[in-house]
Amino acid sequence: QVQLVESGGGLVQAGACLRLSCAASGRTFSNCHMGWFRQAPGKEREFVAAISRSGGSTDYADSVKGRFTISRDNAKNTVYLQMNSLKPEDTAVYYCAAKNSGSPYYPPSMLYNFWGQGTQVTVSS
Repeated sequence: QVQLVESGGGLVQAGACLRLSCAASGRTFSNCHMGWFRQAPGKEREFVAAISRSGGSTDYADSVKGRFTISRDNAKNTVYLQMNSLKPEDTAVYYCAAKNSGSPYYPPSMLYNFWGQGTQVTVSS
C-alpha cells in the first residue's frame, strides 16, 4: 500500500513556474513507477508525466513536453513535477499516482493503483 500527498499548487500568472511535490508513505516507494495526471473542470483526467522507479525513464504528454519536468528522490520518498512557462490551459487539479511494486513501466500513462487527493493549479491570463 502506498499513500500519496501532493503539495505545491497555487494561483499563478501565465508564464510563471510552480513545482509540485508528492510525498509517498511506505517502504516500497523506490519500487514504484510514478506518474502525474490532471483534471480540468468538465474534462476527463489526463496523463501528464511519468517516471520509472529508477528515474531512468520519463514520458510526457505532448501538451507539456519541453515545459514540465518530472523527477524523483527515492531517499525522500518524493516525486516532483517542475512546471515552467505555465499557460491558462494548464489549470487543473493535479494528481500524483503510483503503480504497484513490480508492475511494468509501460504503458506509462495507464494502470496506476494508488492516487493522491490532488492539488489545485490555477493559471491566470
